[in-house]
Amino acid sequence: MRRPDVVPDPTLPARVTIYEVGARDGLQNEKVAIPTEIKAEFIRRLAATGLETIEVTSFVNPTWVPQLADAAELLAELGQEGVGPRRPVLVPNERGLDRALAAKVEAIAIFGSATETFAQKNLGRSVAESVEMFRPVVTRARDHGLWVRAYVSMCFGDPWEGPVPIAQVVDACASLMDLGADELSLGDTIGVATPGQVVALLDALAERGLARERTAVHFHDTYGQALSNTMTALRHGITTVDSSAGGLGGCPYAKSATGNLATEDLIWALEGAGIDTGVDLEALVATSAWMAEQLGRPAPSAVVRALAGA
Repeated sequence: MRRPDVVPDPTLPARVTIYEVGARDGLQNEKVAIPTEIKAEFIRRLAATGLETIEVTSFVNPTWVPQLADAAELLAELGQEGVGPRRPVLVPNERGLDRALAAKVEAIAIFGSATETFAQKNLGRSVAESVEMFRPVVTRARDHGLWVRAYVSMCFGDPWEGPVPIAQVVDACASLMDLGADELSLGDTIGVATPGQVVALLDALAERGLARERTAVHFHDTYGQALSNTMTALRHGITTVDSSAGGLGGCPYAKSATGNLATEDLIWALEGAGIDTGVDLEALVATSAWMAEQLGRPAPSAVVRALAGA
């Protein structure tokens, strides 16, 4: 299989951690129910490529996201492969945490919003009310020794409110991290960010005391900017990147959101810059091509299309 020519880029970090979201964020918007055993096989294949961190599923109310209604069954199917500090699951509230704890998970993610409209549509609460909802979730999770990630959606733009002021985003991020989360993920939910915005937000977060080493980026590719925004973030101190195998993804509550940054596209760029990811690109392309067959359509990833076709 063809590989990128390597020209080391000293402006980038020596190693990048990939936080794989394909099994959760990638599949949550699929309209046709995917069998639990297919999801489990997808996760096993992703793990076999060398991806260390894989977000497995979500313990949200099944009426919110029907595709993930089988969260408990999926974790039972995976057994030890589905739990551990590198197998986080999304939880929206204490009921979700109860289900996650019953499944013996060791890492969770909560999900807030930088805008009021999306907070109401996604969580049925204001931004402030959602923070209070998450307070006991994080406290109990930490009491049980769980690792906790905090997602913040709509960090760069909102389909209802338009551009989001940086100070508003910083406030939303700080309020969730102040609860005791270990890691922050900045979500460009509708894929409108540009590199200048990325730098401005990272600088503002640093001024607030939110360290880059505890911050990840999560870009959607609606306008084809996900990879350029990611490379900009990496050049400004970020070392953890959310991406989705094959470029799968979308958001049930933001219809303008398209797929995530494709993991294969990210790895191609990083390998070309001489950066170690620990992931077997050929095996990952094969995994995404297999998943595309299960879904009955080509993978959105440009690298998958190029290499699988070749």
